[in-house]
Amino acid sequence: MNVKQKTIKGEISVQGVGLHTGANVTLTFCPAPENHGFKFQRVDLPGEPIIDADCDNVTDTARGTTITQNGASVSTVEHVMASLVGMDLDNVLVKVNGPETPIMDGSSIKFIEVLEQVGSTLQNADREYFTIPHNITYTEPERSVEIVAMPLDDYRFTCMIDYNSPVLGSQHAGITTIGEFKKEIASCRTFCFLHELEYQLQHNLIKGGDLNNAIVIVDKEVTKEELQHLAKIFNREEIDVAPQGILNNMELRYQNEPARHKLLDMIGDLALVGVHLKGHIMAARPGHAANVAFAKKIKAAIKKEKGKKKVNVYDVNAKPIYDVVDIMKILPHRQPFLFVDKVLELSKTHVVGVKNVTMNEEFFKGHFPGAPVFPGVIQIEAMAQTGGILVLSTVPDPENYLTYFLKIDNVRFRSQVLPGDTIVFRCDLVEPIRRGIAQMKGVGMVGDKIAVEAEMMAQIVKVKDSESTK
Repeated sequence: MNVKQKTIKGEISVQGVGLHTGANVTLTFCPAPENHGFKFQRVDLPGEPIIDADCDNVTDTARGTTITQNGASVSTVEHVMASLVGMDLDNVLVKVNGPETPIMDGSSIKFIEVLEQVGSTLQNADREYFTIPHNITYTEPERSVEIVAMPLDDYRFTCMIDYNSPVLGSQHAGITTIGEFKKEIASCRTFCFLHELEYQLQHNLIKGGDLNNAIVIVDKEVTKEELQHLAKIFNREEIDVAPQGILNNMELRYQNEPARHKLLDMIGDLALVGVHLKGHIMAARPGHAANVAFAKKIKAAIKKEKGKKKVNVYDVNAKPIYDVVDIMKILPHRQPFLFVDKVLELSKTHVVGVKNVTMNEEFFKGHFPGAPVFPGVIQIEAMAQTGGILVLSTVPDPENYLTYFLKIDNVRFRSQVLPGDTIVFRCDLVEPIRRGIAQMKGVGMVGDKIAVEAEMMAQIVKVKDSESTK
């Protein structure tokens, strides 16, 4: 059973300060249409530019994850992204009136609470998953970072951290399914070492920092004067070191809260892949830079998988969703130059069409009449017409549009197609249609054997109503 996409039922806002700027920020979660995905919008800038939550848009990972597009940036997006994935959502527009998201308490729990408050609603479109097909690995030997994604029909995480700190030690955290995120991970706060805090204070890097939104791990000898200085900076009467080796401003919510927060960060960063994932992610010593690099490896694997030829075997006698009469309402072609007899499948990203090859075809009169073979150029034309049905299904009133093919590459003819054969064409979008340009991978099959394959690029062009009816 296909899982449907989800968005939220209405708008809802949270307010807080940006960790690094110290500015008051209002963040508003807004419903979004099907196939919108997660996007951020800088409503404080002219034109209110939108930034896709995509790993290819990451421009900084020094103290959080920053994404940039259309001349605008939003920093520290990982806690928000983790909450959206943790709430099992697909389409949300996140409006912010500043350059970074509010830090809140340093975790995702405040975002989870407001998303729960507004509620979610199912949409009509099916959700897209990417199931990890084989082990995908990433390493940074100089930092002892290791990450691997393994095939699994769920979304599972295991995380280990080790900073060579006698206070923090080696910690592990894990969830067996993303449904455990809210209870086990969402409330786990960010952490830093005392020497990092002092550096950031000296360089004015955490104007919004507060001892309520970070766990501070004391990794060095600290004098009473230093503690008094920190207390003054953070408007505290007194600060001391708790027995666990952290500043006594707060109690740990979990003994391994730092490892759980690293897992939270990773879920948020991997959400920048752009689709829901199925697999087991195991990570040793992850950080934002490694997470984003790993997300890009997964995204590259997705593109490679989409580009692979499909060798599904289809029941050519199944009831079609379009017969030839329906097809002629979409395509302008007519006999003897219409080469698609029916359509078996059609989604937003793929189409499956059927061509029955008979000796009655006009071209057999002159094309090897003594040894009839379905001409290769007409196989490509039939594949192009099948792809045209997919492309034209994305526009209203397809009879008012034409598809012109701009390029055909990597054509391969694998076996002959003869009279009496039924050739099934499957065309898949390699990437989303942009500016009317569609890139597709097409495969033609006779039974379970590939007969032809090609890569095609087409453009949707609107024609005048008078021309479209000719």
